[in-house]
Amino acid sequence: MIDAHVHLWRYAPATHGWIGPGMEALKRDFLPADLDAQCGALGLDGVVAVQAAQTLDENQFLFACAERSARILGVVGWIDLRAADVDERLDEFAAHRLSVGVRHIAQDEPDDGFLARPDFARGVRRLAPRDLAYDLLVHSRQLPAAIALVDQCPDQVFVLDHLGKPGLRAGEFEPWAGRIAELARRPNVVAKLSGLATEDDHRAWSRDRVARAIDHALACFGPQRLMLGSDWPVCLLAAPQGEILDHARSRLSALSDAERAAIESAVARRAYRLAGA
Repeated sequence: MIDAHVHLWRYAPATHGWIGPGMEALKRDFLPADLDAQCGALGLDGVVAVQAAQTLDENQFLFACAERSARILGVVGWIDLRAADVDERLDEFAAHRLSVGVRHIAQDEPDDGFLARPDFARGVRRLAPRDLAYDLLVHSRQLPAAIALVDQCPDQVFVLDHLGKPGLRAGEFEPWAGRIAELARRPNVVAKLSGLATEDDHRAWSRDRVARAIDHALACFGPQRLMLGSDWPVCLLAAPQGEILDHARSRLSALSDAERAAIESAVARRAYRLAGA
């Protein structure tokens, strides 16, 4: 089984300002030794390490972590896709054997239409020739811009993180559900069953609300376009990594062995072009 969404960091308040009040459990280092201990206990085959800071140094940090942990099968890094030197930066990033994708923390952009901007789409179109996926990190309200971006980049593989962050805490199923159904009509988009418990109340997340979101994703994307991700260590605000993964897997029990294998490994290997795909 592959956990397609984990983070690693050396905690620094200036760099990780998104770790705010009530998130004290995350205000420490999470390094390869911590990851290996988790993976070993859960029997994971490997993980995809995803950027948590928008700096070029973050890419080098994650590559260095991968040198210390064979569990890291791929790295989703960050490049300023609107920069004048974007091609040079992408060539440098893509040259690393474990580079598999790029992500921008669009959820924090003040303009909800950021992803649909032509200059950003031009940068995203530079990824496919380098065999790099693009991870969409958005809130539900930003899904229309994500759809517009996908429509501008038909040859690009997109991976939707955290199912587009449904409003679970507020009990809001719509308009998120309709937007997910619309996004899923684009065949070049796959999605992660990840980050859902922390979109609910950290201290008392509803397994039923999370299950409803997972079931909707299954209905929209199908098992050949979904992958598992824990969002460790962020998930620790709600539950341990194993509990998060086990809850998602519990929603897959009615699927065939082949369909479960797709969600638990094959889709991540294909979308990110991991070893063994």
